[in-house]
Amino acid sequence: MGSTPTPEIVVTGLRKRYGTTRALDGMTFTVRPGLVTGFVGPNGAGKSTTMRVILGLDAVDEGTALIDGRPYRDLRHPLSHVGSLLDAAPHPGRSARDHLLWLAHSQGLNAKRVDQVVEQVGLTPAARRKAGGYSLGMRQRLGIAAAMLGDPPIVVLDEPFNGMDPEGIIWMRGFLRSLAAQGRAVLVSSHLMGEVQDTADHLVVVGRGRAVADAGVADLIAAASGNRVAVRTTARSAAMAVLARAGATAAVERDTVVVSGLPADRVVALLNRSAVPFSEVFAHRATLEDAYLELTRDAVEFRAEEMPR
Repeated sequence: MGSTPTPEIVVTGLRKRYGTTRALDGMTFTVRPGLVTGFVGPNGAGKSTTMRVILGLDAVDEGTALIDGRPYRDLRHPLSHVGSLLDAAPHPGRSARDHLLWLAHSQGLNAKRVDQVVEQVGLTPAARRKAGGYSLGMRQRLGIAAAMLGDPPIVVLDEPFNGMDPEGIIWMRGFLRSLAAQGRAVLVSSHLMGEVQDTADHLVVVGRGRAVADAGVADLIAAASGNRVAVRTTARSAAMAVLARAGATAAVERDTVVVSGLPADRVVALLNRSAVPFSEVFAHRATLEDAYLELTRDAVEFRAEEMPR
């Protein structure tokens, strides 16, 4: 890995318009070393635009996106500072190895890295096959190999789980964790909340062109769990009616009724008084998806013609 002592991405106050549409509206967050930072939000929230700004592909009207304290355009050897995957679209007529050799040569990187990254992403058996015959999952692995050519301390990956089979997802999860364990700063966008929960340490949730949450995954889940309790009962409609009359908010989730606004002992007392049968009352633990839906409730979705992804 490169010699940068504290690799990080610092995004501050990004604003960007497409005509009358605000694509970014004060986007601010930091991607720190040693962590996998998940980057999530509804379609049209500004995720891809932000990533493109970080990588110098789009300009902004206001604000900065700095890599190691500098904008991407000022990096002398960018692939040695930041590796990225935005679109896994290699030349279909080239083999994976030839594609990586061309990229290494064009960026002034040591060609010895090619075989190292091919092995790192598990493509050695297919390295001499033309990329046009690759599955989406294999193209994703090739794109990640390209991102790692410069052994960068910062990695930016857009939807890396796309096209991965279950084995590939397990590999990707471990790969991302290993990058963070090496002290790299890792930014990963994904729409798969389960994978983000299993992989990320930190989460930036975006909506309407800005960060609506920037916190640890465990903290977000704890906040979403709040003081909610779950009731396991076969009389769900009756339980919900009793609890609603007491001022609680209740909703059915799978085989339970999840209750907000009342402590567990009060829930038990109300159900017993009304002779509503139940087998269990317990603290409800939210998922990352629960936290995400709560945070983005007012930011879902922009019309396609109003906001790019």
